[in-house]
Amino acid sequence: MDHNVNIGQRIRHYRQLQGITLKALAEKVGITSSMLSQIERDLANPSLNTLRSISAVLDVPLFRIFMAAEAPHPNGLVHPENRRHIIEGGVDYELLTPDTASALSFYTMTLQPGHSTTDSNMAHKGEEVALLLEGEMTLHLDDSPIHFHAGDSIRIPPLVKHAWFNNSEKPAVLVFAITFPGL
Repeated sequence: MDHNVNIGQRIRHYRQLQGITLKALAEKVGITSSMLSQIERDLANPSLNTLRSISAVLDVPLFRIFMAAEAPHPNGLVHPENRRHIIEGGVDYELLTPDTASALSFYTMTLQPGHSTTDSNMAHKGEEVALLLEGEMTLHLDDSPIHFHAGDSIRIPPLVKHAWFNNSEKPAVLVFAITFPGL
């Protein structure tokens, strides 16, 4: 994550670009207008779950909220040491593509034992394809649990609520691609 990024200003930018009022976004996210105003003015630090909710309502990839102007990578090549991460509470998202400017983004997620990707199942407009590389996880897909072992893969259709949970004793590593229609 780029620590020089003004997350609040980026949220305000995407909100205003879509013509959504502060009050309307706050209501859809489930926070007060006052709290959203503080977030947009960088006076409050939102949780990753709140940022996920804002990202979902605005239909903007979470990485776009965290990233400043993206430096181009020669020929689209991204070396491991130059990859961007979002890390919080047992979850490490790593952007594998050079940026989030295209309609398709590619990520890895390392989920520590006992952690989940979100407090409640969330949906987004994009389609997602995931492959579990290491460990075991449970995917809650529209509230139905699906158990995964290394090598298992799945396609998650657009607008289907889902969340990943690592109920094993070892870290789990998932690689996934998401489409973002309209970008």
